[in-house]
Amino acid sequence: MKEEVLGLPIDKIEKKIKEYDFSPRISNIGYVKHVGDGVAEVSLLNSAFIGEMVVFESGIQGMVLSLKEDSVGVILFGKEEYVKEGDVVYSTGKILQVPTGNGFLGRVIDPLGNPIDGGGLIFPEAYVPIDNEAPSIFDREPVKEPLYTGIRTIDALIPIGHGQRELILGDRQTGKTTIALDTIISQKNYGTICIYVAIAQKRTNIARIVQTLREYGALSNTIVIATFPDEPPALRYIAPMAGCAMGEYFMRQGERVLIVYDDLTKHANTYREVALLLRRVPGREAYPGDIFYLHAHLLERAAKLNKRLGGGALTALPIAETLSGEISTYIPTNLISITDGQIYLDTNLFNAGIRPAINVGLSVSRVGGSAQPKGMRQVAGRLRLDLAQYREYAMFLEFGTELDMATKKKIERGRRVEELLKQGAHEVQPIEEQIISFYLANGGFLDNYPVEKVKDVVIKYIAYLKLKYSSVLTLLREELQLSDQIIYQLHNIFQEFEKEVYANSTGS
Repeated sequence: MKEEVLGLPIDKIEKKIKEYDFSPRISNIGYVKHVGDGVAEVSLLNSAFIGEMVVFESGIQGMVLSLKEDSVGVILFGKEEYVKEGDVVYSTGKILQVPTGNGFLGRVIDPLGNPIDGGGLIFPEAYVPIDNEAPSIFDREPVKEPLYTGIRTIDALIPIGHGQRELILGDRQTGKTTIALDTIISQKNYGTICIYVAIAQKRTNIARIVQTLREYGALSNTIVIATFPDEPPALRYIAPMAGCAMGEYFMRQGERVLIVYDDLTKHANTYREVALLLRRVPGREAYPGDIFYLHAHLLERAAKLNKRLGGGALTALPIAETLSGEISTYIPTNLISITDGQIYLDTNLFNAGIRPAINVGLSVSRVGGSAQPKGMRQVAGRLRLDLAQYREYAMFLEFGTELDMATKKKIERGRRVEELLKQGAHEVQPIEEQIISFYLANGGFLDNYPVEKVKDVVIKYIAYLKLKYSSVLTLLREELQLSDQIIYQLHNIFQEFEKEVYANSTGS
């Protein structure tokens, strides 16, 4: 019997050794030439490609982001003090993947999927690449399923649909994040999975956001991905792509997902920082020219999939910051051209006490009424007209112009509509209650009440409905349209309400 080694005859092993080619070959191993400011220059990684993951001798991971003739530029996902010149770098041949799954809901993580909330380990269901191709036109279907924000101005005048990309922009401290958080809070009633990506946010801000979501019962269906200003720029750079990849995982399982990028102005600044450290050629306004491609590719991944692919949806709410209300600068115009509309927050309105400070004239949704239920369309058209007429005629009042009774009536109606659109932070309202509120304004039910009491009347009327006629609210919630039957009931109930509740409570 022939001798064997590792289960193979010795003569076969000797033959394999003789046939083995010992000539020098290109290896997928490189060496650090230089490191600093969160990036490293690595030589000899001749087969590396953009976006490839590499591992340093110390175990720190990095991603290739620049290719040169004799070296590659790598961004580091860990502290650079653990990487030094001459260290060995191993190529993996794979692009960066992040963990995802239901276990991440209700947690605060970094862009690599590591928990940072002290809540213990998370066991992922899958690992997904951070960079995927956007769904093709054949994989999509039209955006027509409403995404209710709970914000009256948006749901009535700037509607958003599942699969849409709606930009939120405005100056600092005008309520951009509040609108995004209110939209997330509203989703707890509709089963939508939410992902909030915080880019270079202060730790105190993240703690406050998490506490708000927990307080309003919205954290359990939300993943918070947090990056901070003092972290390596690599983590800030990949944060929106990592969040998008996690959202795509749920979308392809047929789920409806909402993702907020807060904000892409900071992301653009991070990318400029990384690109200049890697010695890329700067483009217009010192931004590398491919920032437009980066954000376009990111936002194109939002979609409403067709039924053949499960019918899931990924809705994107990117946030951008303007300076002194200037929306025509580089990053805002980039994002406006990419998205399906924008919600513009006006500093003057904010300072005047109008919250949310949405400038309806400069805000638009390119999806429009196709992403609204019939009941909201029935009341929103008249609402926009009354508001526009009020703001046009209101200018004459500043000059003391004498106005006829019809014009004065339109102004008074518009004042009540504007008052009704004011809404406090986190006071989200279900869609059926919004429809009732606007029906009362359009129908003249509020005309006899002082402007300052308009919201009080509406709140008490809806409370009266819940207490005595909840079946009307249930019917409206199911049908989402103002049928003749519902209109008849709302009209009669309001007359009863005025006599029994409101008059008694106000003493009038």
